[in-house]
Amino acid sequence: MSHSIASASELLLENIALFDSTIGDHGVLDLACGNGRNGLLLLQNNIAVIFADNNRAALDEVECSAELLKRENSLTASYEAWEVDLEQEGTNPLDGKHYGAVLVFNYLHRPLLPAIKQVITQAGLIFYETFTVHQPKFGRPLNPDYLLKENELLDAFEGWEVIDYFEGVKPDPERAVASLIARKQSPDG
Repeated sequence: MSHSIASASELLLENIALFDSTIGDHGVLDLACGNGRNGLLLLQNNIAVIFADNNRAALDEVECSAELLKRENSLTASYEAWEVDLEQEGTNPLDGKHYGAVLVFNYLHRPLLPAIKQVITQAGLIFYETFTVHQPKFGRPLNPDYLLKENELLDAFEGWEVIDYFEGVKPDPERAVASLIARKQSPDG
């Protein structure tokens, strides 16, 4: 089953041009990718993607979609499906890895934020969008552990070059989110 570009995040669709030579050979990590809708958009644009999630069935679906995309479009970009528990206490599954960009959508695990910043290469990008504390007005998630506080995302990437930032309510479906695109300015992140 192939996912259409239209199912990818609006943030990613509107900023796809940012994925240029700065990504280099390190590829893009689609973290907690779910059905892979965002990484598949990049793959369709011939950008190498590592799809990471703890759900093997979702990763199997992503692999099927990726293979179909590659066949239909004669793509040369590589992809990998990485089954990983990102929340296993006392471990850093990202240790020693490097990516030209990281995508994080609808996912928040605060202990992982320093590791996410660390794996992005110099001049690499973060695309991060998830729910804020105002989301319970519109539906799930309700647990504050999964909801960003005011300016929390912006504060987490302090010192990075902010390319785009939004915090508020988006329509269709109505939801309270914060979104950030930023470029890493220094090696220590």
